[in-house]
Amino acid sequence: MLKRIAVTDLCQGMFIHEFCGSWMEHPFWKAKFLLSSAKDLQRILDSGIEEVWIDSSQGLDVPDGSASLSPAEVAAEVEQLLVDGEKNKPVSASLEDEVKRAQKLCARSKEAVVAMFGEVRMGHAIDAERVTELVEEISESVSRNPDAMISLARLKTSNEYTYMHSVAVCALMIALARQLELSEEQVRDAGMAGLLHDIGKMMIPDAILNKPGKLSDAEFKTIRDHPMAGWTLIKDNRSINAIVLDVCLHHHEKVDGSGYPHHLVGDQISLFAKMGAVCDVYDAITSNRPYKNGWDPAESIRKMAEWSKGHFDQVVFQAFVKSVGIYPTGSLVRLESGRLGVVMEQHETSLLTPRVKVFFMAKSKTPIAQQIIDLSKLVGREKIVGRESPEDWNFPRLEELWSGLPSKNGSYFG
Repeated sequence: MLKRIAVTDLCQGMFIHEFCGSWMEHPFWKAKFLLSSAKDLQRILDSGIEEVWIDSSQGLDVPDGSASLSPAEVAAEVEQLLVDGEKNKPVSASLEDEVKRAQKLCARSKEAVVAMFGEVRMGHAIDAERVTELVEEISESVSRNPDAMISLARLKTSNEYTYMHSVAVCALMIALARQLELSEEQVRDAGMAGLLHDIGKMMIPDAILNKPGKLSDAEFKTIRDHPMAGWTLIKDNRSINAIVLDVCLHHHEKVDGSGYPHHLVGDQISLFAKMGAVCDVYDAITSNRPYKNGWDPAESIRKMAEWSKGHFDQVVFQAFVKSVGIYPTGSLVRLESGRLGVVMEQHETSLLTPRVKVFFMAKSKTPIAQQIIDLSKLVGREKIVGRESPEDWNFPRLEELWSGLPSKNGSYFG
C-alpha cells in the first residue's frame, strides 16, 4: 500500500516509491528503491525533501499510530486546493493559429539563448537589449494565446533542455505575472527574470548537467551552487535590474525555509522569486531529462499541489494553476463517457471545462473518430473524471494531436 510520510519517519528497510519534491531537490537517480543504507537515509534527510511515498507491500510499514496519508486522502486534499477561484485569461488568437507562430518563435528563441549563453561562457556581458527584444516577442505570443507558446516550449529534447527551459520559464513567468495583474513593466521584468534565471548553469560542465546516472555528493553541490554562480555573472551588468538578479539568486528558495542558497522563509522571499520557483519546477518536471522522462502536465500540477504548503507561496501557486489550468494543454484525460482525449485549450473562466480532442475509447481500447468537444457546453452531460498516463496507453507522440505539428527527430525546434 502506498503511504505519504514525513522523511523523519523513514527508516532502513522501507521501500521508497517516490520523493515528494522536484527532481533537482535530491541526489538520487531513481525514485523507487529499497532504503537499505544509513548513508542514503542521511542523504535524504540532508536534501531538503520533507515527505516521501513509501510502498509498504515492498518494504517496512510505518509503526501503528504514525502520521501518514493514503493516496485517496492526498487526492481529496489536493482537489480542495486546486478547485478554488476562477480563471481569467482572454485570448485573441486560436490555439491552431498561434501554434504556427509560436513554433517559429521557439526556434528563434532557442538560437538566441544558445548564442547568449555561449557569450556568457566566453566571459562576455549579456546584451540586455537583445534579451528585452526576445522577451517582448514571447510576451506578444503569450498575449495572443498563452497555451501555444507555453505548451510548445515544454516539448523539448533532453539535450536542448538547458536552453529551452529558459524560454519556457520566460513564457510561464509572463503568463503568471498577467494572472497576478502586475503592470506591463513588471510583466517584462518577470519575463526577463525567467529567461535568465538559470544563467549560472553555464558554469556547470555538461557532463554533470546531462549525467544520466546518480550524482555524487560533490556533483549535487555543484548543481545547487548555480543560483549564486548566476548572480555573480550578472550582478555588475547595469542593464539588468534588481528583480532579475533576485530571481536568479532565489528561485530555489521555499516558503518553509528549506530552500537554497539562503534558506529564506515566507515573506523574506520576494514575489518574483516565489513566481520563479513555481515556473521553474513546473517546466523541469514536465520536461524529458537524461535521467527521467517528464511527467504529464496535469500530473505535474497535481504533484506540485501535494508539495505546495511548504514549497510554494499559496497565492502564487493558485494564480499559476489558473494561468495554465488544472488540466494544462497537452494533458491526457479520461471523460465520463469512457473516451480518452488530449486537452487542447483552456476555458476563459472554468478550470474544469477545457476543450478536449477525443480520439480513443478506453474500455474497448480502440481508436475513434477524432472530435474536439467544448466541455463548458456539456456541463451535466460530459466531464473529465481523471488524468491518464500516455505511457500506460503507449501514446508516445501525443503532442501531435493537440499541436498539429509533426515532430522532427523528436524535437519541434530544429
